[in-house]
Amino acid sequence: MDPLAAPAPAPASSPSSSRRPDPDPDPDLFDPIVLADDEFRGKGYREGFIEGSQFGETEGRRYGLANGAKLGSEVSFYKGFTITWKSLLQNNPDTKNSKRLKVLNSMLEMVHSFPYEDPTNDRLQEDLEKMRAKFKQICSLLNIQPTFHKEKAAAMSF
Repeated sequence: MDPLAAPAPAPASSPSSSRRPDPDPDPDLFDPIVLADDEFRGKGYREGFIEGSQFGETEGRRYGLANGAKLGSEVSFYKGFTITWKSLLQNNPDTKNSKRLKVLNSMLEMVHSFPYEDPTNDRLQEDLEKMRAKFKQICSLLNIQPTFHKEKAAAMSF
C-alpha cells in the first residue's frame, strides 16, 4: 500500500452506529461528592439572587416614598407660600409690588411645570434648585426670613 495515496473511504455506517457511545457505564463513586460544591454554590446563588431582588425592591419602594414625600412637601410649601403672598400683594397697589408679583408669578410657573409624575426626569434636581433659588429671591424682595425646614417634611406620613 502506498503511504502517499488517499485513504480509502470509510464504509457506510448504519444509523445505530452513528450514536455516541454511552457515558462511562460505571460512574465514579466520588463524582457526587466532588460535584456537590458546584451544585450547592449554584443553588445558593439562585436563592440569594431571588431574596436580594425582593429585598431590594422593598427597600427601593420605601426609599422612594420617603424622598418623594420630602420633595412633594417642599414643592407644595413653595406653592402655598407663593399663592398666599400673591393674594396679599394684589390688594395693595404699591410700586414695589409689581416686581414682587412678577417674581411670584414666575415661581408659580415653575411649580406648575415641575415634573411630578416623572421621577426619572434629568432636570428634576436642576428645577428644584432653581425653585430654591427663586424662593430665596422672593424672601429677599419681601424682606422676610426663609423658614422652610426639610426636617419637618420628613415627619410627614401617609
